[in-house]
Amino acid sequence: MPVRIRLQRHGKKGKPFYWVVAADSRAKRDGKYLEKLGIYNPNTNPATIELDVDSSVKWLENGAQPSETAKRILSYKGVLLKHHLLGGVRKGALTEEQVEEKFNAWLEEKASIVGSKVDSLAKAEADAKAKALKAEKEVNEKRMAAAAEAEAPAAEEEVAEEAAPEVVSEDTAAPAEAPEETKETE
Repeated sequence: MPVRIRLQRHGKKGKPFYWVVAADSRAKRDGKYLEKLGIYNPNTNPATIELDVDSSVKWLENGAQPSETAKRILSYKGVLLKHHLLGGVRKGALTEEQVEEKFNAWLEEKASIVGSKVDSLAKAEADAKAKALKAEKEVNEKRMAAAAEAEAPAAEEEVAEEAAPEVVSEDTAAPAEAPEETKETE
């Protein structure tokens, strides 16, 4: 039975989420699998990858062939490196302790690289928020200044109206009453 290490799609439309599985190569993409090795979520930045390294190495040693994408994921998490180092143990070039030491050193280096990327992304996000906040404050200040300018002339008009009370003359009131009288007489 030829075994493949591949991705099994889950999630909803437009938001894929994958399981990394060891499955029979004749099985459907999202069908039956032999063992779930981990998860891969490309929706986060950086992508979330959780993988059982020892199980993955065991499947590789038993002849499982990874798909192209699964091979990249396994390489990113160090599974292929550990498989390579364990090949050196079988040949007698390395000991188990040396393999663990080299693998742990590689993991620490990889963790520092990923950590620096996460830090730079967080810093960029904080800078973007600060810039947006500054722009929003400027817009609010302009809006407040414009509102204050609009209120100042309106206040002056109210003061002018209060100072000069309206005087209605009889001449202006008579034409309004005149049409009513004409209507009654007609």
